[in-house]
Amino acid sequence: MRTLPLALAALLLAACTTPQERAAQMQAQADEMVVIYGPACQRLGYTVNTDQWRACILNLSAKEDLRNYLSYPYYSGLGYWHHGYWGPY
Repeated sequence: MRTLPLALAALLLAACTTPQERAAQMQAQADEMVVIYGPACQRLGYTVNTDQWRACILNLSAKEDLRNYLSYPYYSGLGYWHHGYWGPY
């Protein structure tokens, strides 16, 4: 029951961020992706700071995001409702 007020407070605080703060957050996220995936893309043969290198970074990040999403406990590949709630699958 306590989590609902905390979640609402966090949502309200997030809504109060300025465009400059959001831009800084996005820049920090982009910098983190470069640090994490940049060396792998370079080892794959992409020249640093080219469009192909940046696309590689985005692709590797998207693959990891998808892997994390699919490993969520309620996701079975067919959705939460199909797994254990609506049927014996």
